[in-house]
Amino acid sequence: MSPVPARRAAWLVVLAGGVAALQVGKLPPALPALQAELGLTLVQSGFLLSMVQLAGMSLAVFMGLLADGMGLKRSMVRGLCLLALASGLGAFASSVAALLVLRAIEGLGFLMVALPAPALIRRLVPVAQLPGMLGVWGAYMPTGTALALLAGPLFIPAWGWSAWWALFAGVSLAMAVALLQVVPADPVAAHPRQVHGGGLGAWQRLRSTLGARGPWLVALTFGMYSGQWLAVVGFLPSIYVAAGVSGALLGVLTALAAAVNIVGNMASGRLLQRGWVPRATLWLGFGAMALGSTLAFAAFTEGQPWLRYAGVLLFSGLGGLVPGTLFSLAVRLAPGEQQVATTVGWVQQLSALGQFVGPPVVAALAARAGGWQLTPLVTVGCCAVGVVLAWAAGRADERKHGLQNKPAS
Repeated sequence: MSPVPARRAAWLVVLAGGVAALQVGKLPPALPALQAELGLTLVQSGFLLSMVQLAGMSLAVFMGLLADGMGLKRSMVRGLCLLALASGLGAFASSVAALLVLRAIEGLGFLMVALPAPALIRRLVPVAQLPGMLGVWGAYMPTGTALALLAGPLFIPAWGWSAWWALFAGVSLAMAVALLQVVPADPVAAHPRQVHGGGLGAWQRLRSTLGARGPWLVALTFGMYSGQWLAVVGFLPSIYVAAGVSGALLGVLTALAAAVNIVGNMASGRLLQRGWVPRATLWLGFGAMALGSTLAFAAFTEGQPWLRYAGVLLFSGLGGLVPGTLFSLAVRLAPGEQQVATTVGWVQQLSALGQFVGPPVVAALAARAGGWQLTPLVTVGCCAVGVVLAWAAGRADERKHGLQNKPAS
């Protein structure tokens, strides 16, 4: 395949990741409508937000092992088709239980799209262009989420949440067709029958990954970040609707809160290139999240809506330093070259666990307190644990690579 078509195919892979992220981001702006039509409670809303992470919480590390066996392109196409099916069925759901089940299926489809994508991009682009393309890929999640948060408050009041679900079913199916036609076929060696004998090697990679300290530290740190980020950003539409904000302003405020996370993701790579040690960027990110969430929800900022919103932007924007740094550490702290994909899968798995637990915990606390003022108990607690884990991960990185403890500059 010539370089230009290959690069276009790589951009299509990134776009497919954005479409999968749209499926995650489609729910928050629909929560007020679901609460009105289906009687969705606050705690049920929390579980709906986190249910999409069920597949990642249970299967991500195994998908990291098996993506090559399924075929990278094949996995992404099947994942998009599964997203289309679940979202299409969800458009006709009439109960909370059905939505919960379909949301879990969407989580499996999301995983089948997101996990193989970096390796497929690596296959498609020249080595010199790979860092730039992977940097673009790193922003797929906040970009897709921001677009859904921006469009949802405009679309749903006019057409309803069922049409919103149907829209994303069509988008996912169209993207599956585009990938099928544009991205080159998987190599024959990637087919399951060609690698069936590699099961022992896969088991050894899994044992060496889970037996090493570094992958656990990175994955647990990611869980401390992801759970609180989804809880705060995911409930913003509901919080602002309750405060009387609606329409275009609601979409802009919630989308911007998600989109600023892209800035932190991109900045983390530049800071690391300029000599910042990973521990420093992680501490800055967690510190900003603790301060931002306190400003956004604490009782002493009540009556100061713009100060609260500035806290949300600080929380999400500088908080984006955390995942960008952790993806770099995941590669550096993998036990070996053959365990990188498995390590990334394990990081994704504990990230999903954090996103599964975080929203229901915050929702239950808000329901008990009669408001969101106790949210910082969760977010600051997660940040404190994250700071300790970041210190340990930084030490592990220094020991493995012989880095000196130099100041961030």
